[in-house]
Amino acid sequence: MADATLTGAQAARRQRVIDAAMELGAEGGYDAVQMRDVAARAQVAMGTVYRYFSSKDHVLAAALAGWAQALEGRLAQAPPRGETSVDRVVDVLRRAVRGIDRQQRMMAAMVSAISSLDPGAVACQHELDVTMERIIRRAIGEPEPAEVADIIRILEHVWFSSLLSWMNGRSDVQNMGSELEIAARLLLRGSDGARRRGRSA
Repeated sequence: MADATLTGAQAARRQRVIDAAMELGAEGGYDAVQMRDVAARAQVAMGTVYRYFSSKDHVLAAALAGWAQALEGRLAQAPPRGETSVDRVVDVLRRAVRGIDRQQRMMAAMVSAISSLDPGAVACQHELDVTMERIIRRAIGEPEPAEVADIIRILEHVWFSSLLSWMNGRSDVQNMGSELEIAARLLLRGSDGARRRGRSA
């Protein structure tokens, strides 16, 4: 999680460290991300890396949180498509899965790290959850179903479980997308009809 007190130069160095870890993860997966190599790739001292990150799991978890924020930015530029809340949520989830498919080694490295008990990684887990909640809430739109918080929490659980199955080789990106779509359609089933009835009452 980025520190709001960082200067512009410090934030840039921190981002170089994240970018270097992502590059190494893309090239060789989780095992290829070593702090000494991250420092060399980012062209900073080891002490600089440890100033911002407690471990490689912390760096990679921060990268995944940043990936979600980048997805949020892309969705702001090209909003999810669909006439209903469930279609928009499915579109968001499908876009996220396509992004994973394009960067499989890097994503596998980041997913491995986000499960860490490292306090820095745990903070990034929270940041990731908050970003995904914003994304899904915007896709659902107004008025929100009464149980929107429960719907989003369960969708996030399905999302994480699907990621782990994919990372462990028990599933593929096509199955991941299908599982997420099934979960979204089951959880949001009837919500658009209920909202239409509420507006007409």
